[in-house]
Amino acid sequence: MDLAGIKARWNEVLDTLLESDRVAWIAFFDARLVSFEDNQLTLDFSDSQKFASAHDFKQTRNSAHTHSLISAIKTVLGISPTIIER
Repeated sequence: MDLAGIKARWNEVLDTLLESDRVAWIAFFDARLVSFEDNQLTLDFSDSQKFASAHDFKQTRNSAHTHSLISAIKTVLGISPTIIER
């Protein structure tokens, strides 16, 4: 799996996440996929800073939300990456 492959199916991942954990979906829906190297998926949330009102869910995201995201990724893509946020 490469970054392009993950990006091509990212909406499926988000749909799967939404079905299982709506709060986690809210916390991760605006993530931009930056890189996928050594089984580490790097997500960037800088776009959330562009909104007129507060839209940064960094303090809301926790290990349970990250676990839900990884589970959705595994369901759709068959991989279990480590999630890196920047």
